[in-house]
Amino acid sequence: MKKEEKTIVGISIGDLNGIGPEIIIKAYEDSRSLELSTPVIFASGKTMQFFKNHFKSKINFYNIDSTDKISHGKVNVLDVWQEGVTIEFGKTNPKIGEYAIKSLEAATSALKQGSIDVLVTAPINKNNIQSSTFNFPGHTDYLAKSLNGKSLMFMVTEDLRVGLLTDHVPLKEASNIINEALIKEKINTVVTSLKQDFRIRKPKVAVLAINPHAGDNGVIGNEDDVILKPTLDTIRSQGHLVYGPYSADSFFGSNTYQKFDAIIASYHDQGLIPFKTIAFGQGVNFTAGLEKVRTSPDHGTAYEIAGKGEADESSFKQAIYTAIRIFNNRKEYNKYNKNPLKKASK
Repeated sequence: MKKEEKTIVGISIGDLNGIGPEIIIKAYEDSRSLELSTPVIFASGKTMQFFKNHFKSKINFYNIDSTDKISHGKVNVLDVWQEGVTIEFGKTNPKIGEYAIKSLEAATSALKQGSIDVLVTAPINKNNIQSSTFNFPGHTDYLAKSLNGKSLMFMVTEDLRVGLLTDHVPLKEASNIINEALIKEKINTVVTSLKQDFRIRKPKVAVLAINPHAGDNGVIGNEDDVILKPTLDTIRSQGHLVYGPYSADSFFGSNTYQKFDAIIASYHDQGLIPFKTIAFGQGVNFTAGLEKVRTSPDHGTAYEIAGKGEADESSFKQAIYTAIRIFNNRKEYNKYNKNPLKKASK
């Protein structure tokens, strides 16, 4: 692959007291990652040198102070801060949260400007990033505000894709949020993403019920009969292959999920518990629906093993590869759909 063809992957450092820096280093110790992409880590040379020494890594960093100086074939580290940072593995620290925000904001700015092609985010601690100027429950919500489009949390592997109607909201509020407009918006985002990001021409989508057993004809709630079913009927009448609502327990237990290109869960744990069980650490969190590509591993900061050298980088590597694949798929899709061939007039 020619240098100019390599995808430039921006990486936000995440929580420095967690496993983020370790999995980043391990991912790019694998020469295949560097052959496929040009990484730019938004942190500081001093900080990354500390982690290199701590984990006794042989990785070589290339320090830069501007995205204009990105070098292909090297692991670039863009200095977002200059001062030294005190690392305390496994501990929550608001100051460390500030560095996570600085990294994320700098990487997002570079993404918007086109200096990097895609963004891969290392795990953050949702608690220690909160401040008067940063009040988001996570990456997805921040990026939805920063980038154009309608965002959707889309958990993906090679063979399984799970989107969410509601994500980081309390369960008691989830059913109140779900309405016809939201269902249509999320399904449209999933269908569009399957076409442009995963190159599936006629996607088939399943939607999971809000209530246990899809409400059992109203015995356990009527939201599925009153809201979900009629909305799905309308969408299906417009030519989309969208089916449901399915009872989540039997849907996954019977392997029915294998018949669909994507599944849309009504709330967070309904979708992520089966996804993470099936994905076996290979899952990727992709923010679908935005103008730019962002992915992350499907796990958190893992404070309990931070600094011990025990972190598995598999999901982070998959996040890199998935971002590259989606970026290239989207380029091809836009290329062929910008000026589609017109039917000959009779």
